[in-house]
Amino acid sequence: MLMNTALSKSVESDREHIVIKPSVLYVGTPVVLVTSLNPDGTTNISPMSSAWTLFDRVVLGLTSTSKGRENAMRERQLVLNFPSPDLWQKIEAIAPTTGRDPVPPHKEKIGYRFESDKFDVAGFTPQAAELVGPLRIAECPIQFEAEVVASYEPGGEWPSDRPQNFRIIEAKVVRVHAHRSIVMPGSSHIDTTRWSPLLYVFRHYFGLGPDLGRTFKAEA
Repeated sequence: MLMNTALSKSVESDREHIVIKPSVLYVGTPVVLVTSLNPDGTTNISPMSSAWTLFDRVVLGLTSTSKGRENAMRERQLVLNFPSPDLWQKIEAIAPTTGRDPVPPHKEKIGYRFESDKFDVAGFTPQAAELVGPLRIAECPIQFEAEVVASYEPGGEWPSDRPQNFRIIEAKVVRVHAHRSIVMPGSSHIDTTRWSPLLYVFRHYFGLGPDLGRTFKAEA
């Protein structure tokens, strides 16, 4: 009885909420490789994880100094490439690179470098899009061609200790591509037993765990 009581108290202690101040709030979202057109017609790749979808819209958070944000606001076109977990090392190869030249001071300070051809650095295969200008990334199992329809400044006061602001970009998906191997035959449904997004969790890369069940609205 005493052992059970001690165990119960230990469990209660583990579940007690405490106040923390994490440096980032990435609780777990898919990695997206945003491709956008540079002024010279080449394609830039911006790895990011601040994205969410609703119906045919994707909302993105891109830092104000990123080449991807600059390109998106100018050209109004993007491709959102969703990588699988096995691609994480290729993504990390371009994580410390930027398409901005010169490199913004705050990025240079933490080790970023300029790269004009991120496809080559990562070993990705370029693939033409059908409705927009930026190239797709062939290795990514799901790709959204999209057009920028709105953009917003973040509300409220920006923290004084943050070196850069960001832009909230709303994009409309105009075409979806998926590897045949993850699509249920004869349908437009993704086979969730064959598709796993790469997740970004507090700056660590993860794949999905086992399927726990489905919502009542699931189509397949």
